Amino acid sequence: MAPPLPNIAVGTVGFFLFFVLSQSNPSTSSSPLLLPPPYHGAPSALILPLYPSPKNSSRTFSNSPRRLLRSDAHSSHPNARMRLYDDLVLNGYYTTRLWIGTPPQQFALIVDTGSTVTYVPCATCDQCGRHQDPKFQPDLSSTYQPVKCNLDCDCDTDRVQCIYERQYAEMSSSSGVLGEDVLSFGNQSELALQRAVFGCENEETGDLFSQHADGIMGLGRGDLSVVDQLVEKGVISDSFSLCYGGMDIGGGAMVLGGISAPSDMVFSSSDPVRSPYYNIDLKEIHVAGKQLRLNPSVFDGKYGTVLDSGTTFAYLPEAAFLAFKEAIFKELNSLKQVRGPDPNYNDICFSTASSDVSELSKTFPTVEMVFGHQQRFSLSPENYLFRHTKIHGAYCLGIFQNEKDPTTLLGGIIVRNTLVTYDREHSKIGFWKTNCSELWERLHLPGAPSPSPSSREKGNSTESPTTSAPVGSPHYDLPEETQIAKITLDMSLSTNYTYLKPQINKLTELIAKELDVNASQVNLLNFTSEGNGSLVRWGITPSGSSAYISHESATKIISRLAEHHVKLPDNFGNYHLVQWRVEPSMKQTWWQRNYMVIAVAVIVTIAVGLSVYGVWGMWRRRQQMVNNTYKPVGEAVPEQELQPL
Repeated sequence: MAPPLPNIAVGTVGFFLFFVLSQSNPSTSSSPLLLPPPYHGAPSALILPLYPSPKNSSRTFSNSPRRLLRSDAHSSHPNARMRLYDDLVLNGYYTTRLWIGTPPQQFALIVDTGSTVTYVPCATCDQCGRHQDPKFQPDLSSTYQPVKCNLDCDCDTDRVQCIYERQYAEMSSSSGVLGEDVLSFGNQSELALQRAVFGCENEETGDLFSQHADGIMGLGRGDLSVVDQLVEKGVISDSFSLCYGGMDIGGGAMVLGGISAPSDMVFSSSDPVRSPYYNIDLKEIHVAGKQLRLNPSVFDGKYGTVLDSGTTFAYLPEAAFLAFKEAIFKELNSLKQVRGPDPNYNDICFSTASSDVSELSKTFPTVEMVFGHQQRFSLSPENYLFRHTKIHGAYCLGIFQNEKDPTTLLGGIIVRNTLVTYDREHSKIGFWKTNCSELWERLHLPGAPSPSPSSREKGNSTESPTTSAPVGSPHYDLPEETQIAKITLDMSLSTNYTYLKPQINKLTELIAKELDVNASQVNLLNFTSEGNGSLVRWGITPSGSSAYISHESATKIISRLAEHHVKLPDNFGNYHLVQWRVEPSMKQTWWQRNYMVIAVAVIVTIAVGLSVYGVWGMWRRRQQMVNNTYKPVGEAVPEQELQPL
């Protein structure tokens, strides 16, 4: 991705200025701002609203100060554990699955810390694009209620229902009515169904119209934010966490609510008074252990250093970017520089001898961010590089100049394979390097229950709506009185199909090793692309010395996959057991059970019969030879004696 065009300002920052002006003078207007262009060929990342709606247009609660929970990560509040999908660079965003209504209707929503409202296309929307899932149908939900027009919201023309309006920096927009219904957060969630207010779209334009995802899940600060609503209800502590997958690995994890912070998590203060956006106290940047010669105030210009999950790459103020680029060139002077994947942009790219992500640290330097109080957080090469799409083994810088805007904007690339905890109650943000594919195990959280074979939903979803909090260990109903001849496992992996295809044999061997079975028992039945990931079907058969798989072994195999006890290298991404089934041995008849004895008996009978027939044939032939010996002329033979004279 290339630097933004001249005079382009970052939308995530511009919103605040307009917000402040609109609150002090609602009639104030200004020229539109634009965001840096998205990655080549990828949908624009929906970052933050550019223009605020008219005053109170999206508020449905009282104007009294919001009550914050006085809890910490060790509180008894449950949390909603949710999977993330898609790929940061290919899609420009991550999505999660949310179910709305009774019965639940599924939606794929972009996870956006810069948005303050959650919305999905409504069945009444004639100006909505074709998305991943069907539109929300309020009439089919027995628990849906429209938000009636009141003093705390903008109303429709008939003054019957509250409405919302959002405009985004890449010139897309969304508008519709506000409704209230029950939300379900998936089968990994400890959080039961919750009522919440959301937007039901009646019109969308720009990238919102053309994107594959259904809508937005707003995680920012605001009355309509999902986080704020759950905190206001007292069901979660005032915190949430995101964990993005690494390079070539899509998906990740999200937790709404508090978690126990790992002992080595690095924290930065986050001042909510400065702006409603999530910011950090960045003081220094080091490249290969050497500090960039910059005044710390360079990272504190305008809106400071903003952390935004909806932005793909990172953007530094001019002085910081030039210093960073110079340091990178100095460290990589032995590498060949190549043109970027898109001739329309002047990307900074380098060619290497290896395309293995795990080998990048041998070529590219470590970058370190230093926060206030000398808290240090290291970035590996995958946190500031993206893979060249046309040259094998080439990588490009994912950090760009933010033109003349003094704001520092850190997007998702900076936090690949990093658990980021937004501890809003204590006004701080934590960073912890980890393999996001194994987040639950690394946090020592109990495994989620296995989905039933019918839980696979449309849109590449591998979860199902929450009905209640999971209790105890999952149970796998296997046929007790039937011998198991085969186990079929459908496994979804976040790794791209093209990347995984040449390594599928290695993956098969790893699966066999992790399941503690012989490699000959694991058979690849099907391997297809599924969205930005892959879907693999394995068949597990009995070992050569056994005619069937024991119930104990079958339960162990299924539970290891379903509860994510199988450990795979980072390059295979995160996985999920979509469904499983066992195939019992067919009930055998007496003939089937004794077919070998019958076969031997038939063969022996045929052999004896042939032998007897052969002996009899030889005897007949010998008799014929005796009867046909030479006799004198005129001698009577038996036949002649019986003939009449």
